[in-house]
Amino acid sequence: MDRIARATEEIGRRLRNARNGSGRTLADVAAKSGVSEGFLSKLERGQVAASIANLIQLADALGLGLHELFADPNTPAKTRVAVHRAEHDELEEIEATGYRWRPLGGGAPLDRMEVFHLVFPREKGMEAMVSHPGQEHCYVLSGEVLFFVGDEQVRLKAGDGIFIDSQQPHRAENAGRGKAHVLMTVAKPAEAPDARDWWHLSLKTPTTETA
Repeated sequence: MDRIARATEEIGRRLRNARNGSGRTLADVAAKSGVSEGFLSKLERGQVAASIANLIQLADALGLGLHELFADPNTPAKTRVAVHRAEHDELEEIEATGYRWRPLGGGAPLDRMEVFHLVFPREKGMEAMVSHPGQEHCYVLSGEVLFFVGDEQVRLKAGDGIFIDSQQPHRAENAGRGKAHVLMTVAKPAEAPDARDWWHLSLKTPTTETA
């Protein structure tokens, strides 16, 4: 079994355990999350992979924190000190989207801040609008990014940035001819420590391609 298949199976197991633990039926969770009962059943058995939009909906329907669904169980609850070295430049692919990322700091279950380097592919885009408690900042290192916030569109070039209240529906996509590199910072409120954002809802696979 390869890495992606194992991750798909593990996510399905955690979804099933969360649903059974809450005493809810497949039909109930499927209806609330907007997926079919048959699809949810296959997902829980690790037979299919969910889209990012579906994972957002399922996490909300089950009241799951992202660390409960996606994080390595060995991840510390809160970061005390973490140093990112330039030589640790391996990027991870966000399955089914073409995006790549590398964490730079934060991201443990009890951390209120997360910083990472995100690479937008030219040929693919993320269509789902998401919203969640907290704030975030996007700083374009190279390329161009089109940021959607509610009904507004903001085009960002290298050196530009945008800071938003994350409760507003938002998404971002590549707007240039090549890849776009972005520094993302996400801040989460203490009362809602998990930001259900699209770049964090992923099955991750290592890639040797560098920035």
